[in-house]
Parts: sequence; C-alpha cells; structure tokens
Amino acid sequence: MRLLRSTDLALRVLMRLAVAGGSTPTTREVAEDMDVPYTHAAKVVADLTHRGLLTARRGRGGGLSLTEQGRTASVGALVRAYEGDGDVVDCEGATPCPLHTGCRLRGALRRAQEAFFAALDPVTVADVVSDPTGPLLLGLPTASRTPSADPPGERRP
Repeated sequence: MRLLRSTDLALRVLMRLAVAGGSTPTTREVAEDMDVPYTHAAKVVADLTHRGLLTARRGRGGGLSLTEQGRTASVGALVRAYEGDGDVVDCEGATPCPLHTGCRLRGALRRAQEAFFAALDPVTVADVVSDPTGPLLLGLPTASRTPSADPPGERRP
C-alpha cells in the first residue's frame, strides 16, 4: 500500500511540530523544512487546523503549534482520514472487472487494508517522535534554524 502525498505530508508536519518545543514555525518554514512546495504545505496545514490537530496564528508572533489533540492523535485515524475507507482496487469503475461478482481478491485486499489501519490505530503522533526519531528531527538542518546559501527557488543537489 502506498500513501498519498497529502497523507505523508500531514504526518510529517505533525511530527515536525511535535518536536518544535516552544517555537512556532510558519507554514512557509515548515514547507522549507520538509522540502515541499508551500502551496501543498498550506493546504495540509489548513486541513489539520480544521481537524483541531494544530493551531495557526497569523501576523507578528504567529506560527503553527501542535494541539494536545494533535499530539495524542492516532496515526491510524489520520491515515484513514486522508486515504479514505474506499476499496484498494476499483472493481466497478468505468471498466468493471468481469470477475467482480465472484472475486475473492477484493475481500482479501479489504481485510489487508483494515489490518494496515488497525496496526496504526494504537500509534500516536507522540509515539512516532519519541527516541530516536525526535532527536533526529531536531538535528535536521531546518529553514527556521539555519540560513540557506541557495538562491530562492533552487534546490540543493
């Protein structure tokens, strides 16, 4: 199973904010830290804010911070919310599978998908940033902690 980019980014944003300590990075700084386009990060941040997992304050002294609900959020519930509960394969789409009425594969894939979510259900955002991940996240060079020698819009090789 492969996660959508928005799912991956939502998890990484929450993880980044979970180790932010008292700092409140901006959406732009988080996007730079995660090496993703600002527009993608802004969309995910807006959704996470709507879900009550983080707060976003505008203006001077503003920035992003993780809420207690965000810290204790189930990774399984987050992945489910972003990925949806739909079937792994589309057996009845524009070109329906001729086996869809008697196929056992669809049910097996559905059970596997649910097992994947169930394995992530007890895991929280706080769990995934505990040692050794949290210190590794803190050790990464970030836009908010290190000046960049690269011109705006260019990426490092």
